[in-house]
Amino acid sequence: MRKPLIFLILIALAVIAAVLVADPDPDLLRKLHAGLTDWRDAHPLALPIGFFVTYVVVTALSLPFAVWLTLLGAALLGFWQGLVLISFASSIGALLAFLVARYLMRDWVRGRLGPRLAKIEKGAARDGAFYLFSLRLIPVVPFFVINLAFGLTRMKAWRFYVISQLGMLPGTAVYVAAGAQLGELDSLSGIVSPGLLGAFAALAVFPWVARAVLRLWARRRAYRGYQRPAKFDRNLIVIGAGAAGLVASYVAAQAKAKVTLVQEGPMGGDCLNFGCVPSKALIASAKAAGAARGSEALGVRAEVSVDWSVVTRRISEVIAQIAPNDSVERYEGLGVEVIEGHARLEDPWTVRIGEQRLTARGIVLATGAAPVIPPIEGIEQVEPLTSDTLWDALAAMAAPPEKMVILGGGPIGCEIAQALARLGAGVTLIEAAERLLIREDAEAAEAIAAALRADGVELKLGAKAIRFGRDTGKWLELEDGSKIEFDTLLVAVGRKARLEGFGLEELGIPANRVIETNEYLETLTPNVYAAGDVAGPMQLTNAAGHQGWIAAANALAAPFWRFKAHAAPIPHAVFTAPELARVGMTASEAEAEGIAHEVTTYPLGDLDRALAEGAGEGFVRIVTAKGSDKILGVTICGAHAAEVLAEFVLAMRHGLGLGKILATPHVYPSWSEAAKNAAGRWRQAHVNPRTLRLAERFMAWRRG
Repeated sequence: MRKPLIFLILIALAVIAAVLVADPDPDLLRKLHAGLTDWRDAHPLALPIGFFVTYVVVTALSLPFAVWLTLLGAALLGFWQGLVLISFASSIGALLAFLVARYLMRDWVRGRLGPRLAKIEKGAARDGAFYLFSLRLIPVVPFFVINLAFGLTRMKAWRFYVISQLGMLPGTAVYVAAGAQLGELDSLSGIVSPGLLGAFAALAVFPWVARAVLRLWARRRAYRGYQRPAKFDRNLIVIGAGAAGLVASYVAAQAKAKVTLVQEGPMGGDCLNFGCVPSKALIASAKAAGAARGSEALGVRAEVSVDWSVVTRRISEVIAQIAPNDSVERYEGLGVEVIEGHARLEDPWTVRIGEQRLTARGIVLATGAAPVIPPIEGIEQVEPLTSDTLWDALAAMAAPPEKMVILGGGPIGCEIAQALARLGAGVTLIEAAERLLIREDAEAAEAIAAALRADGVELKLGAKAIRFGRDTGKWLELEDGSKIEFDTLLVAVGRKARLEGFGLEELGIPANRVIETNEYLETLTPNVYAAGDVAGPMQLTNAAGHQGWIAAANALAAPFWRFKAHAAPIPHAVFTAPELARVGMTASEAEAEGIAHEVTTYPLGDLDRALAEGAGEGFVRIVTAKGSDKILGVTICGAHAAEVLAEFVLAMRHGLGLGKILATPHVYPSWSEAAKNAAGRWRQAHVNPRTLRLAERFMAWRRG
């Protein structure tokens, strides 16, 4: 070739840019276009072959020029020749990138793509070829990411190529059509020609049309073999009366939908009856005892005695006080039909409760989770308690347990261990990991471990229970050979989603550890949603409530409107003393995901209100994007941490940076100032020294 192809590419891009954003001379435009056309006519084979090879190389190397090359190729080669060459070149280049990622660069790709790779791997495992086809048809993920990521999946290379060839063809055709129209421009008036305007309109409309086609196709696949009812008994059926189910029912009732709530266990679910409410009532008594013992530093001496019967009775009273908010009577008053019994899906629209069959346009599965008892030898012999059975057992005791073992150093284990120790129990907490609260900030977890030890809890970290037994008393053996005698065992090693017995297997709804859902909480059957602990990933009451309203809103509004479930940051807290509260990611999580970040730590010992109350231990730790005040995550360890965290959650939800928090007046002296002071600490670290020197000179000049 007498002229390098790259020269032609640059000339063509300049022509396109001039037409779109500048005001060139029409004669010059015609001359440039005529020159390129003449060269193409003089080299009928060199141009297509050179272009094809260039496109393959660009795609294989994941260079960001594919769109420009597509427009250029169509402008020079025309629609049909351009479509054939670009379609095959893009697919061959994608296959080469796929093979390179699979056989030569696996570790690099995994480190480079991070969380995006995990999402694609999950989608490929769930939907296989259909998932790849949907990504190809709707370019919400850059194609080079798809090429590299699928190289790390189990998909066969030939299948990847065929699906890519078919999936990219419609979008390629739209772009080629736009490029062909640009190639026919011979004057500025052509910019507003029907053909060119139609081509760009197609570019804008295509993703919406493709998305609608995919959704229709997915629905047809999901409902194959089922007969949809001509009409429905209900707008919504909710299965489960915990936080997610109650919120979903409430939302439907407020929307004036006809909704049925099926509850097999007690209303209010685990939170009201076994979790949040009773544990916080116990912690309130323990906090009073701890405050009384620590009051001498404030000049107050107090003798502490614990009336165990009052403590346990009060737990029941608190549950009874809150129960009306979650009661059958309240929800029936709101317009919710409440049915007691076990619900099972017969098809995507039909639920059987005993002998009763109901149909609904939408169904929300909110069946919750249950405590896990690990399969350790002999554990059944020692009558283990869980968070579900603990409260009745404590109420039956005349005094706090003298020798209690808690298995598990997560939030439940830490909260109960400290609370009971403060109330006079003898507690040993065993955790297999090397530290407590393994998912939290390491320094915060260590502070809580120190607090538990100070309150009399014996911690055995990095210790694994391998055997339980009983003879004259109960005992457990650790992996190191040591034995611990106890009278009460609480197992707090986690909870598992309630998945069995609801008809999920028969409907083909994937459910391993949790029910698999998309970002709208739809299961593989689009009108069946899952929310709360059964959907994951967080087993939190506030997360369940948030998902409950998302699932209900989506079920009622489909197909006209949908909300994403993961748009809002979900905070959580461990209600020990000190408290640990967090939203978003920790610094170690940001580092593991390869996210450029900065960490700002503000010690509560610098907060005036904390010093006044003798509670200066702890810190506020903020993870921000590198060079920005965008908040990626916050961990607070200290008194009132859960309340101080709320301001950061609000900021993250609405995209406000630390600068906005710093510019907001706060009450003085207050705990909320910890947020503002932490933002100020970030600001101090980002002051430009050169700016300060210029300011100093300016002020000196102003003084004369």
